[in-house]
Amino acid sequence: MTADRYFTMMEQLEKEPIESEIPPEWEDFPEVVIDAINTWNHLGDRVYPDIGYVGKDYTNLNHWINVYMVEDREFFLELLHWLDSQAIKKSSEQLKKEYDKLKRQNRGK
Repeated sequence: MTADRYFTMMEQLEKEPIESEIPPEWEDFPEVVIDAINTWNHLGDRVYPDIGYVGKDYTNLNHWINVYMVEDREFFLELLHWLDSQAIKKSSEQLKKEYDKLKRQNRGK
């Protein structure tokens, strides 16, 4: 949800907007965060059968660091690592869910 949609919703509900509930806009984030998200989206995925998503392919990372002229590399890399770990966790949970579903279906046969 965007901030505009939030304000529209609150207006329709005839309620006052609550500052802590207003979704952030891209402009609210530091440039390094935006650069990290854009870089993460440009990097290729490493996916293997039976394992699933195992993370991003960082082969071209230096290219994107140079393109975005990243100065705070340590924080930038922390952000990439966090994004990657969240995606790996989500993939792992999804794969486990599908595996458990297949396991339950096979028990019934």
